[in-house]
Amino acid sequence: MANELVLLTELESPVGFTCADGTGIEKGTLLELSDPMTVTKVTGAAPLIIGVAAEEKIASDGKTEIAVYLRGIFKATAGGTINVGDGLIGENATNELLTSTAAADEVEVCGIALETAADTETFKMLLNVGIGGSPET
Repeated sequence: MANELVLLTELESPVGFTCADGTGIEKGTLLELSDPMTVTKVTGAAPLIIGVAAEEKIASDGKTEIAVYLRGIFKATAGGTINVGDGLIGENATNELLTSTAAADEVEVCGIALETAADTETFKMLLNVGIGGSPET
């Protein structure tokens, strides 16, 4: 998979979430939350990122649960210029991360950049779902 997030330091154990049996999800995929406590691969604009797939989910394998990291240090791919300390949001369907801006206030910040990166470069980030809000208001 292109642009998968790679776990460097596990800060919390993964948590089980519901997923559709017919859905394939690769390990390291950014996941979007829907009701009730269900995850899918990020596909839409302004996704509500809940975490990163801790395991592979094979489509139509009978499983309807997947382990999800909500917190950890990951190697990720930048979807634009990112500076150390920037709040991060998920990119629509590319599994990349972007800097949160005032225009993205409605999007939940899912982490913080631990390194500076140019577009398409990999960098270290702290996944910390629920830290909330845009740092650039």
